[in-house]
Amino acid sequence: MNKIINFIAFSLLLLSCSNTPEVVKPVVEPPVSNFAKGADISWITEMEASGRKFYDKSGKETECFALMKALGMNSIRLRVWVNPSPAYNNTADVVVKALRAKSLGFRIMIDFHYSDNWADPGKQTKPAAWNNLDLAGLKSAIGTHTTEVLTELKKNGITPEWVQVGNETNDGMLWPTGRASTNMSNFAQMINAGYDAVKAVFPTAKVIVHISNGYDNQLFRWMFDGLKTNGAKYDVIGMSLYPTFAPDYATGGWAKVNQQCLTNMNDMITRYNKEVMIVEVGMPWDSAAECKLFVSDIIAKTKSLSNEKGLGVLYWEPQAYNWVGYTLGAFDNSGKPTVAMDAFLP
Repeated sequence: MNKIINFIAFSLLLLSCSNTPEVVKPVVEPPVSNFAKGADISWITEMEASGRKFYDKSGKETECFALMKALGMNSIRLRVWVNPSPAYNNTADVVVKALRAKSLGFRIMIDFHYSDNWADPGKQTKPAAWNNLDLAGLKSAIGTHTTEVLTELKKNGITPEWVQVGNETNDGMLWPTGRASTNMSNFAQMINAGYDAVKAVFPTAKVIVHISNGYDNQLFRWMFDGLKTNGAKYDVIGMSLYPTFAPDYATGGWAKVNQQCLTNMNDMITRYNKEVMIVEVGMPWDSAAECKLFVSDIIAKTKSLSNEKGLGVLYWEPQAYNWVGYTLGAFDNSGKPTVAMDAFLP
């Protein structure tokens, strides 16, 4: 999702309506072993280079990965771009961040965008170097890029637990060739090229296909019915969940959106016999108390899924404060975590 561009419109929506449900029942989390609680903090090296500092709740300066650990997180997600300029999120930058995560015992997710920059529902732009490739060439490029990045991680002793092949691919990736609404078969073949490359380097890593709007069951059925028909291979259905983006958010608040997401997750498990994972969540940083309730509730709902098929919940860039206009983090303007981050504590 084009988070940076679209947040302004939804901030205006927040000002015009009341978002807090009238009744919020206490959240009781069922015990689930090995549940992932974490964050995508891929901006971290760029933020540090710009001089950003991070502080614990008492105001003590703290290294960001260590701070995430202290806040109850056990997993880190890192995005990968092909040939970005500047070089943040390229292979070398990802390895640096993955080594920092590994040193603190974090579980690691790698998120391939298969683009030189942001890939989301509104844009899935081919890397410049791949622009003239046909389907066969794109499949080969996906395989080579995936293999090269994962092999470099492996050389550094890093074993990701999950790997996304594409980011928020609501309508496929590598447009126009892999646009799902135009040619679902092409998209499925691209997914398989990524899947095969992942398994060749890390056979036990779980491959995720990720789309946004986890409350939208119609979207998910359309996508995963299409991938099933076309023989796509994957292990986990990944979801983004930003409740303020839901069409009926103003009339139901996050509680309604979370309930829709729970219904959708259960349907995905039953319909496709797959595990599910909420790989991105976020709410406005200045709605921290409400955000804590939202995150605590979606964690509990994900844990409630049968046979522990709900793998985890990850916040998207919670540490981002005063940063490129992004307002859906969970730190205040002094660089300290808000109460929203308490949702991840044991």
